[in-house]
Amino acid sequence: MKIKQVVIGLLIAVFTTLTVLVGYSHFIKNTPRRSAGPVHTIPVVYTGFTGEGVNGQGFEEAAATAVHGTVHITTKINQITNDHPDDSYPVTGPFESPSFPQTGSGSGALISDNGYIVTNNHVIDGASQVTVTLADGRAMIAKLVGTDPASDLAVLKIPARRLPFILYGNSDQVHTGQWVMAVGYPLNLQSTVTAGIVSGKGKRLELRIRGYNSIKMQSYIQTDAVVNHGNSGGPLINVSGRLIGINAYLASPTGAYAGYSFTIPVNIVKQVVNEIIKNSLLPHK
Repeated sequence: MKIKQVVIGLLIAVFTTLTVLVGYSHFIKNTPRRSAGPVHTIPVVYTGFTGEGVNGQGFEEAAATAVHGTVHITTKINQITNDHPDDSYPVTGPFESPSFPQTGSGSGALISDNGYIVTNNHVIDGASQVTVTLADGRAMIAKLVGTDPASDLAVLKIPARRLPFILYGNSDQVHTGQWVMAVGYPLNLQSTVTAGIVSGKGKRLELRIRGYNSIKMQSYIQTDAVVNHGNSGGPLINVSGRLIGINAYLASPTGAYAGYSFTIPVNIVKQVVNEIIKNSLLPHK
């Protein structure tokens, strides 16, 4: 009798164990698995790219979204000529040099969804009119919010809302050898993306800018991403799509790309842009 009870008890225990195992297996199989990677609560850009899964081998998503946050800037400048009448003709009165409108071209980075744009001061310097063309083809006249010639930065504002913008990164975390992309409108081409690496940090340049005899900056990011005339003011982004600098100059004996370009680090950009916008909002007497 006791043996029979022991056998029945063992059978019940085995059945119970099997039931629990089958139920647990079914539960695990139907439970969604979560990625072990970091959870991003803020998209890198307004268009929704989070930067997850980027391994440095493919830049398609970061580039595609940064293109929408990059604008084409064209300027109109009324330039006064320095021509003088021929000396063989007598001058009987004051000579007025004719004014000829000229155009310029550059790039800019959208930094907010309500139309604030950062670019180089030398892109818009002396312009009587600045036109911004978005990646979707919309063109509008921009308002000059303010400039800082010492850092060669300027802030524009366009009358638009819900724009795709690029979020700031941290240039202090940029390292020599990391992949970067330059986005802009070089040589009046459509939006163009080039890739390269950071080839140096803290680079010193001595520049001559209108209104200043000489400007020395020692914090440029140097890259070998291809830039040409028209890239000035456009964003340099990392493979996560974050803005790490504003492209400013290229080193070249010919004026065309010859291997190296220089970018204003985004941490400097943030400080200057915040001051420009803050000053623009103050009441003026």
